[in-house]
Amino acid sequence: MIETILDNDLYKFTMQQAVHRLYPKARVRYELTNRGQTPFPEGFDRLIEDRVAKMAGLSLTRDERLWLEKACPYFTKAYLDYLAVFRFDPDQVEISQQGPRLSVRVDGIWSRTILWEVPLMAIISETYFEVTAPEILSRQAIRERNQGKAKMMADAGLTFADFGTRRRFSVTNHAHFLEDVLALDHHSMAGTSNVHFARMYGIAPVGTMAHEWIMFHGALTDYPAANAAAMDAWLDVYPDVLGIALTDTFTTNNFLKAFNSDRSNRLSGVRHDSGDPETFTQTILAHYREMGIDPATKAIVFSDGLNVERAIKIHRFCRGEVKDSYGMGTNLTNDVGVAPLNIVIKLSWVQPEPDMDGRPTVKLSDDPGKHTGDPGELRYCQKVLGL
Repeated sequence: MIETILDNDLYKFTMQQAVHRLYPKARVRYELTNRGQTPFPEGFDRLIEDRVAKMAGLSLTRDERLWLEKACPYFTKAYLDYLAVFRFDPDQVEISQQGPRLSVRVDGIWSRTILWEVPLMAIISETYFEVTAPEILSRQAIRERNQGKAKMMADAGLTFADFGTRRRFSVTNHAHFLEDVLALDHHSMAGTSNVHFARMYGIAPVGTMAHEWIMFHGALTDYPAANAAAMDAWLDVYPDVLGIALTDTFTTNNFLKAFNSDRSNRLSGVRHDSGDPETFTQTILAHYREMGIDPATKAIVFSDGLNVERAIKIHRFCRGEVKDSYGMGTNLTNDVGVAPLNIVIKLSWVQPEPDMDGRPTVKLSDDPGKHTGDPGELRYCQKVLGL
């Protein structure tokens, strides 16, 4: 099901390099949240355990490393040496089930556990549909649906990337989507977050950071300083590339307080992942203008549960005032006639240094329904940020 270490999203590798360099002793915990309350069939935990165990045999091949050196020149030799000896450790993953409720927890050194999240979610999703054996659309119907979406986006003039690894129907269906789009004479797909498929199909790997990067800095520095610390640490590792910042870990309004002129100029843009996208666009455009920056020189990547129609609507709203692009996930890789799982695996606890106390991590989204973390810690976070 996961047959290569590169069957993962780029931002896990970019963050792993940053963690390995800056926070090599940090310990973390990740936990599964089943937002959709999907009941899992009896014995599902044992199936997941078996597939997780098989990941211990994965390693970076020589050909994969040579490709990474060319496709991702921001990866240093020191990091690629680290990745070459990296192995998944299934003992870091605790899987259990009580009735229909599945529990998944990952514990360990951050740089050694950071690659688990995406393949774990992909395994859970694919295994669920394999076990429940739902009736799906025919291959021809799926191809027509895939190509129809790509044509609509190309005709609308918007650029999109595949962000669909985590909740895909299957690895095969994921590959079929990419093949269907690439078979078109004209499409506007700029790349994929999946590093393996980027290599397989000769397209660009895309991604920068995830919420966990900012969540960690919330625990390291406390919440008022988290966004600034996270951006500065990122710029330390990636001063000239991968400059898309996430805004909504502790609300966009709080992020903008730290998004000063220097950071606004140095970073190439921002990613929208919660809240109203039109309001967000207006807020970001106004911010850049206040900083004396032409918004047309900056980027907004929209990635909040998009479908094609929603992306086209946002693109028309942007009217060329900013470099807008669209990261689309489940709607591309799990649109086969089933209801996709609504699951996430998020950072839940960190110990930044061995001599520091561990503490819970939280995410205070622009959409209250996406808040995650310990309720008491969430209340503390809201209090200290004045929210």
